Amino acid sequence: MRQEGDTVSCMKAERTVGAMELLRTERVALRQWHAGDLAAFYDLYSRWEIMRWLGPHPRRVIADEAEAKQRLERWAERTAAIEPPQGLWALVPLEGQDRPVGTVLLMPLHDAHGLTDEVEIGWHLHPDFQGKGLVTEAARALLERAGLPRVLALTDPGNTASKAVAGRLGMAEEGLTNRWFGIEARQFATGSAAV
Repeated sequence: MRQEGDTVSCMKAERTVGAMELLRTERVALRQWHAGDLAAFYDLYSRWEIMRWLGPHPRRVIADEAEAKQRLERWAERTAAIEPPQGLWALVPLEGQDRPVGTVLLMPLHDAHGLTDEVEIGWHLHPDFQGKGLVTEAARALLERAGLPRVLALTDPGNTASKAVAGRLGMAEEGLTNRWFGIEARQFATGSAAV
């Protein structure tokens, strides 16, 4: 049971040595990815069971640590360019694990016309940690922290696990769309009726 000092709404993002921790729940912390996380980042994004759902086609895994390092650096640049709680956040379980096992993101969305007023929440989780509610807990805390009236989740149409997370977050399915990233995605939203 959380106490007042433990709630996400009372937490403040504080810069610590190495990485900024955005928030902490009963079981997970969301913090910045940093260079010391390279092995965990590579382990996560070199897995087909993660990458099969992400990005434009043809989809592929990160090939080696050099590519992982470049992508991790780009993520740091993207996160530095926006204000928290938006960003690409490392998900770290608080019990028995000190390295990230996934990502929870809250990012502004761009379409063919440029920056929109929509924001996306998303998640990627190491297979060894799936099915434990960690992503749902972290994403719910991030949504609470952001306090935005509307947030989208975009999932591959075949990704039933991510569809289930969106449902547990109380997001309404708005159907298939081709608006984002040049791919067909199933769109879910908080806080408003279907478009």
